Amino acid sequence: MRKSPKNIFKLFICMSLLLSISFNWGQHKPAEAAATFAKGADVGWLSEMESYNWAFYNDSGVKQDVLQTLKDHGMNSIRLRVWVNPSINFSNKADVVKQAVRAQKLGFRIMIDFHYSDTWADPANQTKPAAWTSKSFTALKTAVYDHTYDVLNTLKSNGVTPEWVQVGNETNNGMLWADGKASVSMSNFAALINSGYNAVKAVSSTSKVIVHLSNGYDNALFRWMFDGLKTNGAKYDVIGMSLYPTTSNWSTLNAQTLTNMNDMVTRYGKEVMISEVGMDVSAPATAKAFLTDIISKTKSVTGGKGLGVFYWEPECYGTWYSYTKGAFDSTGKPTVALDAFLN
Repeated sequence: MRKSPKNIFKLFICMSLLLSISFNWGQHKPAEAAATFAKGADVGWLSEMESYNWAFYNDSGVKQDVLQTLKDHGMNSIRLRVWVNPSINFSNKADVVKQAVRAQKLGFRIMIDFHYSDTWADPANQTKPAAWTSKSFTALKTAVYDHTYDVLNTLKSNGVTPEWVQVGNETNNGMLWADGKASVSMSNFAALINSGYNAVKAVSSTSKVIVHLSNGYDNALFRWMFDGLKTNGAKYDVIGMSLYPTTSNWSTLNAQTLTNMNDMVTRYGKEVMISEVGMDVSAPATAKAFLTDIISKTKSVTGGKGLGVFYWEPECYGTWYSYTKGAFDSTGKPTVALDAFLN
């Protein structure tokens, strides 16, 4: 039967609708994939702040659990540091378990950051725990394994299996100095990484192990470290980076960090993560622009291998340890910087 012009027009409309539905379905697929992107905060200071009755408020000035406030601003992940035997009763195993359980109950995914020290570990400080100072290197490797296993197994027995585990914090020149100083013995550092890696996988084969360096824009540093770890057989899943730009250089450093992230993916076949970011609280609008851009750039990493971005201690405000890179104002309310995590 011959089709009338009216029937042909109806057929054209139906086909257009089908194509439109198909196109929109395809357009939404990346949004679904993006739901796995980690938008997080390191809140290792939270227990201590709350012990001193530090209060937190939402955008409307209503007192609120700060974790709920972070969640309301689009965050889906929490990072917690672990010290071996700290002099204060915070960031030890018991504190980390308490906070991880609390965060998970609110729906957060969990990252655990092992410092392998009794205090802060960073590019300038990688001090052995006091109880480990006299150990042989063989015993030191065992201590790393046992401590990692103990903390993670205790978390597991309390219903928390971290999605990511950092084996060391900002290990630009290794950890557990002097034995694990990378510039002295890259093979020792690789062996310590492997002790941590093996302990993580013994508790949870699905948890991703991160090796974390600062200055995510410094490609030469990252190539030196990860070439060395590759040569020495280090095992890990993710390359972690810190990034703390100023209000004037953030655009340049973000571009360099993206170049470095893509190079890490191509050169080593690994996923990448921005484990720490921060910017001065006095410039919240600039901080929002910086965060929006680095989140977008991390999402754009080759092959979808940019896993997420974590803000370091956004809940800090006022005079707390004189830290000025939080994202809450002097009244304990979130600044506009946190709105970057809503997208």
